[in-house]
Amino acid sequence: MKKTAILLMLITILSKIFGFTRDIILSYIYGASNISDAYLISLSIPMVIFAFIGIAVSTGYIPMYCRIEQEYGEEEGNRYTNNIVNILIIICTVIVVFGLLFTKEIVRLFASGFKGETLALAVRFTRISLFGIYFTSLIYIFNGFLQLKGNYIIPALVGFPLNLAIIISIFLSFNISIMVLPIGVVVANASQLLFLLPFVYKKGYRYKLITNMKDKHVIQMIYLIFPVIIGGSVDQINVLVDRTIASSIAVGGISALNYSNRLVEFIQGIFVTSISIAMYPMISKMAVENNTKELKRTISEAINIIGLLVIPATVGSMIFAEPVVGLLFGRGAFDLKAIHMTSSALFFYSIGIIGIGFRDILSRAFYSMQDTKTPMINATVAMTMNIFLNIILSRFMGIAGLALATSISAIFCTVLLFISFRKKLGAFGLKSIAASFLKTILASLIMGAIAKVIYIVLLKSLSANLALISSVGIGAVLYFTIICFMRIEEMNIIVNRFKEKLKIENKKANF
Repeated sequence: MKKTAILLMLITILSKIFGFTRDIILSYIYGASNISDAYLISLSIPMVIFAFIGIAVSTGYIPMYCRIEQEYGEEEGNRYTNNIVNILIIICTVIVVFGLLFTKEIVRLFASGFKGETLALAVRFTRISLFGIYFTSLIYIFNGFLQLKGNYIIPALVGFPLNLAIIISIFLSFNISIMVLPIGVVVANASQLLFLLPFVYKKGYRYKLITNMKDKHVIQMIYLIFPVIIGGSVDQINVLVDRTIASSIAVGGISALNYSNRLVEFIQGIFVTSISIAMYPMISKMAVENNTKELKRTISEAINIIGLLVIPATVGSMIFAEPVVGLLFGRGAFDLKAIHMTSSALFFYSIGIIGIGFRDILSRAFYSMQDTKTPMINATVAMTMNIFLNIILSRFMGIAGLALATSISAIFCTVLLFISFRKKLGAFGLKSIAASFLKTILASLIMGAIAKVIYIVLLKSLSANLALISSVGIGAVLYFTIICFMRIEEMNIIVNRFKEKLKIENKKANF
């Protein structure tokens, strides 16, 4: 898992950098304005309407395929895949028709603060972007199919054609028409699917027109994913509430939340998503084989590694929130007001990064055991808390209050999942996790304090951007030096494997 996860991290870093380039271009041309708000809402609506269904289907698809393949063979697994593909196309058609009939009402639901030109623009954008869900739904399934077949690299690369198409559409929209923006999103989603298809075909998939809603495997999956759909809808309701309140707080509020959340997703994508993608098919097979001991060991290891990587990133993003936002977005139409709104949201979003990371790993652990009710119940409790905190904190803190509410509810949900997981499977190394967690926090705080001092000193002789890059680089080296002496097991494993790799390469060179 470690080797695959590290490779996925490297690909994800490149993909996220490309994605940041897209956001930087959008912020440069449109800033935090009514156009960027309307555009981002048009992206959010299809995601909220369908994403939780797509995530639920892909979450249920992997363990169900594992069981089918083990009991009936690969041919039956492919027949099941075709059935799911065709059912999803029917569901997407229903969603698109509904969305086209009630676009204005849906936009008002998502952004109650939109009026006049901004509302009209969001409606026009959304009517086009809705069609992208056809491609998104199939991408969820085919990504899962490739991961089951041992191909993790191609699913990790789909962000490149997506971001390239969106970047081109942003430039064209500025020179031709802003309506190119939503068209570019649909084209970008289609490019991802076209990128995947040759590799899916190579792994043995062949499309067939099979649609059987009464298939026992489909029925079993529906029972399995129903709680996931509810749990996923809970997350999307949180997004809906955040965007709705943000649209009423300030013009550009939605954009500020989006840009800050993209920075958080960068950290999540590199460290958490890479590990969970590599881990999920493995633990699904362990669950099918009733290999509880190995499953618990894998989960414990994943949590420790995520803490080791995410906690210093969390401290760094809090300490350098404003300089980072200024470095990435502070140009063109992105003015000082936008920088302040975005950096304040980033600071408070950062508090919950570790909670979101642990929550995703533990939720996957429950899904692998085909227990989807526990994450759903915990997510519902956390959603209730998030909405309550959103309303209260936004009155006193504005956009930053929405970010803080998200972080608090994510941490609360994670605590509930830890308790539930221990009740279900017994001890899984919580003492070891806690010891590693405390050591990592200490090392991160030392790193953060020294990096901040270095940044202040360097500002006297260097530009803000160069001082930031230098202090972050020095802080990263300092952090890994500290944890190497703290005897954290996961770090020792990584270092030893690196040394073994160097010895192998040296032997090959000498040979």
